[in-house]
Amino acid sequence: MSTQKQFAEKLLQIKALQINTQTPFKWASGWNSPVYCDNRKVLSYPFVRDFVKSELANMILEHFPDADAIAGVATAGIAHGVLAADLMKLPFLYVRSKPKEHGMGNQIEGVLQPGARVVVVEDLISTGKSSLEVVEVLRANGAEVLGMCGLFTYGFPAADEAFAKANLPLHTISNYTALMELAEDLKIVSPEQREKLAEWRTSPSTWSI
Repeated sequence: MSTQKQFAEKLLQIKALQINTQTPFKWASGWNSPVYCDNRKVLSYPFVRDFVKSELANMILEHFPDADAIAGVATAGIAHGVLAADLMKLPFLYVRSKPKEHGMGNQIEGVLQPGARVVVVEDLISTGKSSLEVVEVLRANGAEVLGMCGLFTYGFPAADEAFAKANLPLHTISNYTALMELAEDLKIVSPEQREKLAEWRTSPSTWSI
């Protein structure tokens, strides 16, 4: 079994990934979705957590061997980024969605060295909008952002386009395609459900049951 399927299976086992075509989940964006991914649950399962730490570190070493530092996307990407940075013995920092409204007013927490080659760690990629905003903040503060590594991506065309436009490579441990292949292997979705899932994947912003 591929690493992508292995991780999707682990996420299903701990209910971090859930599929429900009858009672869709509502995302913060207001979209209705038959799939929900909550990678925060990974942190409560040491063996899955170790798998993520190892896979993220291996991914960074393979694709971005010249990285000087790891940056997490606040808040969900922080813990996973720390785990990878600790294993690799690299500096870690994280980026807020907006500057802090008190104290030093920081948006970047930690030490970002001038010209540092940074890899961004994110937990989940949907449209990519919030993730790429973090990249722009780092670039504006003098970092050379080499790429982004995440746990899971829905692989929406809009995200692919956004990352291509930002000229930023994206690598994830698992993805929606692997999830669907696994669901078919395990027979956890019916042909009718597969059809609904395909409809959602094509147009997530307008999909409804």
